[in-house]
Order: sequence, then C-alpha cells, then structure tokens
Amino acid sequence: MELSELTAYAEEKYQIQEQFKWPEFPLCSVLCHPQTGKWIALLMRQWNSETGASIERCDLKCGKESLFRFARPYLSAPIRMYGSQWISIAFGSHTEREIVFQLFDRAIALGNAYAFTVRLAAELPPEKNPFRDTALPDYKPVREKIPERLREMKHLYEYGAETEGLKARNFYKQAVFMQDYEDDAPWSGSLSCFYPTYHDLTLKQLRGYFSWRTQIRKGNYREIETSAAYIYIFELLNGVGADTPGDCLKKLKEFEAGYLDAGFGDKQMQVNLHRWMMEYCVLKGLPRETALQIFDPDMIEADKALDILRNPEMHVDEEVFCALCRFANRKILESPVITLDPERGKRLFSEVWRNAAANQYQQTDIFTLCFGTRKTRQWFPFFHVVYYEKTMPADREYVLNECRSFRCRKGIWEVTSFEKSSFDRLRFHGLLHEADALLRRYLKTGRYLKEKPEDKWTVPFIEAVIEADKKAVIEALRPKVTIDLSGLEMIRLDADRTRDSLLTEEEREDADDGIIEQSVRSREAAGHEAGFRADSGKADREYTDETVSGQISSAVVLDQLQIQLLRTLLRGDDGSEIVKAAHMMPSVAADSINDALFDEIGDTVLICEDDRLSLMEDYVDDLEQLLGETNHG
Repeated sequence: MELSELTAYAEEKYQIQEQFKWPEFPLCSVLCHPQTGKWIALLMRQWNSETGASIERCDLKCGKESLFRFARPYLSAPIRMYGSQWISIAFGSHTEREIVFQLFDRAIALGNAYAFTVRLAAELPPEKNPFRDTALPDYKPVREKIPERLREMKHLYEYGAETEGLKARNFYKQAVFMQDYEDDAPWSGSLSCFYPTYHDLTLKQLRGYFSWRTQIRKGNYREIETSAAYIYIFELLNGVGADTPGDCLKKLKEFEAGYLDAGFGDKQMQVNLHRWMMEYCVLKGLPRETALQIFDPDMIEADKALDILRNPEMHVDEEVFCALCRFANRKILESPVITLDPERGKRLFSEVWRNAAANQYQQTDIFTLCFGTRKTRQWFPFFHVVYYEKTMPADREYVLNECRSFRCRKGIWEVTSFEKSSFDRLRFHGLLHEADALLRRYLKTGRYLKEKPEDKWTVPFIEAVIEADKKAVIEALRPKVTIDLSGLEMIRLDADRTRDSLLTEEEREDADDGIIEQSVRSREAAGHEAGFRADSGKADREYTDETVSGQISSAVVLDQLQIQLLRTLLRGDDGSEIVKAAHMMPSVAADSINDALFDEIGDTVLICEDDRLSLMEDYVDDLEQLLGETNHG
C-alpha cells in the first residue's frame, strides 16, 4: 500500500485535502480533521538513494491502544509526533489497506467534538421562549439498495493476512462469480492504486465499473479511471469473460484498439498490455505464428538477424547485409562501396562476414566473439498482474524462434536467448569499419577511411575476399566460346534420311552391301587424315611464324607509342617513364591496348593495378610473336 491510497481515501470519504505546510520540506504533509481542523495525520516521504525507492510513513492520531488491538509488524510508536494518542504506520507491500482505513476512521472518530451544553426551553420565562411544540414527521433514512449479486460477491472475500496469493485467489473467485453480471449505474469517485481488485472499490464504484464493463462488451468504449480499466484486463488474463485462450487474446486486442487507440488510458497501460499479451501466448501455449505477431517486432527482427549471421552460408547476400545493418550504425549504408554499386557492395560485405565466420580467431568463431552465446535466466511472467494459477503448470518448452525459447520446470519459468549485455559491439563495428576502409581502396571510390591499428586482426579475412573478387573479375573478362554438340547427331540422321529417300531400290540394296566395307575404309582413312592434318598444322605454324617474325599483323592497329610500351614491358621494365612522358594515365593506356588487341588475342593482355602496368603471363608468347620480340626479361 502507498500513501497516495490513504490520501485518496481521506478525500473521497471525508473530503479532506492533503496540506503541504512547509515549502522547505516538500515531502512532508498533514491531514486535518474536517470539523476541528486539528492534525490527525503527519505524512512523511524519504528517498532512499541506495535502493532507488521512496520510504513512506505516517504518524496517525488513532489511539495508542491500536498497537495492541491490531498488532501488525508495520505499526509502531510515533516517529515525529508526541502523545499517547499517536502511532506510526510504515507503508509497503505488506501494509493492509483495510487495517489502515479502519485506523483512519478511528482517528476521525476520536477527533470529533462531543462537548456541548443543553439548556431546556422550559427553564426560560414564557416571554423569552419563542419555541412551541411542533409535531415531527416520521423519519426513515434512505438507504441505497445493494444488488443481491454484489452482496453475495462481498461474502466470497476471504479475510486474512493480505498476501499476493490470497489476493489473487479472492479476485479470481469473485471475478468468476461476477463474469455475467450487468449494471446500469454511473461511475463516481476516483480510484488510484496498484494491482486493483473489486475489494478496492466502493459500492458505487463497483456498480459503475460493472456498468462500464457491460458497455465495453457491447463495443461501446467509454473512459473510466485507469485503475478500474486494469481490472477488466486482469479479468481477461484470468480467463474470465472469454471462452478459450485464443478468444481471450482476441478480446485483449479489441480492448487495445477500441480503448487505448481511442486515446483513453495512458501510454504505460499500452506498454503493459503488450507485454502481458506476449507472456500470455507463452503461458497458454498459443501457436508460434500468433505469438510472433504479438511479440515486440524489434526483438523479433533482432533474433532473425542473429540467426542469419550465425549461419550466413545459408542465406543470400541481401539477407546477410541487412542482418549486418541491423547491428551496425548507419555509416555502412552511406559508404560509397554501397552507394556507387549496391549489388556488388552488399556482396563484398556479406562475403567478408562469411569468410570471417568460416574461420576462427583466437580459437573462437567470429559470431561468438561479437554476440556471445545463448544464456538462460529466470523469467517472471505476469509479474505485475493479479493472476491466479489454479494448478501447478506442467513442465513444457515453448520455442519462439531459432534464438529464443522458454521452458517451465516445476512451476519455474526460464528464458534462453542472446543477451545484449554479451554483445561486443566494438569488435563487430571494428570488422565492418576495416572492411569498409579496405573495400573503398580496392574499388577506388575516394573518401578513404583511416585504418585502425586495433582492428588489424580483421585484415586477412577482408584481403581474402578482395583477392577472390579480383580473380572473378578477370575470369569474367575472358571470352567464352560455347559449342553445342547436341544437334550434330540429329543433323547426321536427317542427312541419312534425305539420302535414303533419293536412292532407288537397287541403289539402296547396293548401299546396304557396302556398309561394312565402307565402315572399315572410313576408319583407315580417318587415321591417315589425322596424321596428315598434324603434319599440315605443323607446317602452317612454321609458315606463320616466319611470316609474322619481325613485323605486326595487318589486322592489329597499334600506334608507335603502344608498340614501344608493349616491347618495354616484354623486356621487364614497368613502362612508367613512357607513360609519364606521353602525359597519359596508366589505366587509359591499358584500356586502349586491350581494345586494339582484343580481335587478335581475344582477352585482356595488359592489367593496371595501383597505377602499375603488367602483362598477363598467359599471353606473353603471343605478344612476342606479334611484335617480333625474342627476348624478354
């Protein structure tokens, strides 16, 4: 119980306003008697910096004998006030509202002014007695009629030491008893308390609540005190007013849409409702597809991204890159590696993570280094709900996704998941920063990043991806010649059919007789022809070599500068002086020579890397023959 509940009770029942009399002590206040104006309660609040909670006490003028009559651990001698009529009350989770309210009623009764003097009119002279006997009508006090159902509900309440279990059991019994009750009385008064139940409401408030609930069930949403609205949520979470767990979840969603989304209640109620609906899905074992729609989308996306990064080889580049972005800052999206060529940039970043995940660093995989392992901790569902568990929950496991699961053992719940506290964000961001820096230099994007010495451990993973990409680029530039041999057999069969259709009957018989002999001759001829072609090819090559030696083929168009540059490279020089003297860029020179020789050689012969020119080893002999060079260093 809190002090705010006592002040609300005093204001509602006795119209007593809390008074703050000392500006220098804003945490202290008093409640005064409505007739005499004297103090009957001194309220004190103190902030405990060690526990982060407020300590609340009250000195109440209700008679010292109350200590012995009620004998509760939270009752003691007064803290600030003096006299035999004062006691002190400590407010907390074990403080009973009923006892405190009874003590306050006693303080009001003790403070009433009973002393007065009565003088009968008969003792006065007649001339001074203006009063005459007057017959009074019969007076019958008007009492509010209590609905019988409410009266029976109150009798169900079991009094005793107010513990969490007893309070939840009382609420559940009364809620089941009142689940079909309807009323039409308006709500009156105010209500502000934690974990509200029917027992915290006055008779008028009970009728007002059930009237409000009647309209809610018909789809007519009206505002009510927030504490009273929580009672409706607690009813549904206890299965009151719903046929099945699925129906209960449906009605909780309808309440959110019709009440909270309409602007009633407060933001904290919406946060609580979402959390309780998630916990309800697990406790009741609702389908995983239903739970995934209820659970926090941000948490679900984080779990999905973690699963992708844990098994990157099973996902495409787009998925891996999006998972990296989920835990990275926005700089990776703004990198020129991505903005200049999104598809290639995403592939390179994804390959860096795949390569790092496939290898180990410090005997641990990169995912574990960056995100740790799944951990198990105790889970407390419905921690702030008046919820009654009728039986011990059965042992079971609820798997939400590949990264998060819940388990119940002997009534104790646990959750297993990746914890943010285990994430090594510096290591993860270091890998992405170094990858961004090296990829910018490799792709020559400009706006280079400064490499960090502490992230050098990532360089081997990144350089391996860059080397593989270089080889893939060179291989993609090679011309591809594809010969489809599948149609040759069909052509031969068509030719045979055409030949047979042109033969007469006699010619067809002669052809059949000569098939075997022709087949033998064909094999012998094929052998002789193969030898002849081998000799002929050798002669052709010798002739071509003699023809090309010392001159350039007429099919090749090279200017003198390009010829000089190629011969210089064949001799082992890098040709930088020639390029510099000609005021040319090495990359431009390489492109022009490759274009000129493409028809002759059919591939890239000159490569420019970091403004240095080099020849492809596979085509050095061809260039020597083409340019008449016989020696190269």
